[in-house]
Amino acid sequence: MHVVLYHPEIPQNTGSIARLCAATSTPLHLVKPLGFTIDDKHLKRAGLDYWPYVDMRLHESWEDFLQRHGAGRRLFFSKKAARSYVQAQYRDDDFLVFGPETTGLPESWLESHTDDSFRIPMMTQAVRSLNLSNAVSIVVYEGLRQLGRL
Repeated sequence: MHVVLYHPEIPQNTGSIARLCAATSTPLHLVKPLGFTIDDKHLKRAGLDYWPYVDMRLHESWEDFLQRHGAGRRLFFSKKAARSYVQAQYRDDDFLVFGPETTGLPESWLESHTDDSFRIPMMTQAVRSLNLSNAVSIVVYEGLRQLGRL
């Protein structure tokens, strides 16, 4: 599996996700524009000393990402999707795509990929969304569980 962050905005979230990717041997793709610079001190601090273990790939745009990995299956994660993340049947070569913290993935993507769009259910409507790094962790570990890699 691969984690794809489309236009991530918060360096601490990306750093925490990088740490998760290091711990699970999951490649991390960052799709520009980013809301921070790669040498951001908050990004580095959140990833601690695990950066040498992160297989991080930087893409100049979504089109650049698609040129390199367009043949791969993409699963999209959003609070606006209808199906639960546990309904996805994860594969080793999946690209798990997450959107920016403030806006999420473009609705047009979710509309054109309804069969490949998933959400993490929340028990109350009082909470608008989960933290991005928490959401990525939940999904990655469910994928690893399904693939028998835990």
